[in-house]
Amino acid sequence: MSEIKALKKDRKKIIRGWIFYDWANSVYNLVISSAIFPIFYDSVTKKQYLARIGREELLPKEEVLVNFFGHDISSASLFSYVLSLSFLFVSVLSPLLSGVADYLGNRKFFLQFFCYLGSLSCITFMFFPDIPIELAMVSVFLASIGFWNSLVFYNAYLPEIAHPRMHDLISARGFTMGYIGSMILLIICLLLITQIGPQITKYCFPLVGIWWILFAQITFKTLPAPKKTIERKTDGKQRVILSGLTELRKVFREFRTMKKLKRFLISFFFYNTGVQTVMLMAVLFAKQEITWESEAQGSSGLIISILLIQILGAAGALLISRISNKIGNIPTLKYVVLFWVLTVLSAYYITKPLQFYFLAAAVGLVMGGVQALSRSTYSKMLPDTEDTTSYFSFYDVTEKIGIVLGTFFFGFANQLFGSMRYSVISIAVFFVIGLLLLLTIPKKDQVIVYDDETDKGKEKDDSF
Repeated sequence: MSEIKALKKDRKKIIRGWIFYDWANSVYNLVISSAIFPIFYDSVTKKQYLARIGREELLPKEEVLVNFFGHDISSASLFSYVLSLSFLFVSVLSPLLSGVADYLGNRKFFLQFFCYLGSLSCITFMFFPDIPIELAMVSVFLASIGFWNSLVFYNAYLPEIAHPRMHDLISARGFTMGYIGSMILLIICLLLITQIGPQITKYCFPLVGIWWILFAQITFKTLPAPKKTIERKTDGKQRVILSGLTELRKVFREFRTMKKLKRFLISFFFYNTGVQTVMLMAVLFAKQEITWESEAQGSSGLIISILLIQILGAAGALLISRISNKIGNIPTLKYVVLFWVLTVLSAYYITKPLQFYFLAAAVGLVMGGVQALSRSTYSKMLPDTEDTTSYFSFYDVTEKIGIVLGTFFFGFANQLFGSMRYSVISIAVFFVIGLLLLLTIPKKDQVIVYDDETDKGKEKDDSF
């Protein structure tokens, strides 16, 4: 049962509280997934490898290997595989928990649980490299699960707190807040590192966890608490799980009849596989494939690129939201994904830092926009239902299975050919397929929007 069914939609206080979770959790995506930890991980594993083989420098094109449970494996491939495994775990776990959350009406509990799991796992990153690589990968695994699973329950609130006409703008503002907030913490971390020294780097990771926990409290205090008086919520644990599965099966049967929603979700599966893989592996690509004059220039260059992505990502999310308001969601997504295809293919040829900066700017322009618009487009297509968490679990599973494939193919191509440039080609294929599938969605599909009682039944052409 819906936790906020009795509340009036479009309430500014609730919307602001919801948006603040983007501000809270996006520091994980930037500092841990994209900026500081990948550079830190690459530096630590490189030093450990050189110490193990008794050399001071790597040979040209030599891969860094780590000893993982007695087996030597590329450090970049290991990182990719661990993330793939975490996404696979999320894709299995989130549908079951979403069914339980819809049955009990307590998605807020699951949002809080995975928020705390992810943030506390980030705090443990400070112990790397003083702990075995196996334990460090457990922290990476749990932090990823906490972050991505929390988003399932977070996103499910969107159709319940606002009318469809507001979804694009609210979703874009959430991503914009996320970009701004994470950039602020990144700058704080960079100031600490430059003023104190690189030895302080590992203490940036607890800052991520603390930031995530503290600002999430604004969301938790604002979003309504579950209604605990409903009789069915007092059932035993076994009954709750079975009822959650029943709820999920019911939603799946409904989902199978929605051709428009299925078409969009399949196209989303492919192009978002490319988007998420770029986000997760871009820093390692730049670290190993771009010709930096020195390691220091490489580290500073990567940070500059990431800041470019953040600044343009915040602006791009709002810009693309405005464009979609003019020409429709699906037409906008077609242009954005085409831009992605051209951008990713160009990455195969770049070798110099300046070229990489232009590439980062291009990625930033569409990174936030494609994520925000995809979330709001899916939300707009949902039926009038209380089972929004279950519906968003399909969105999440589609995303995570895609990331499993994307990161796996990225790591596999790198290990097979010894160069991430071939990995880039494999990712470009996902964008091309996603674009072709978007072209199959009928232009004149309409979505019925219920803004209020006087608006009920009115058809609004959103070019879906």
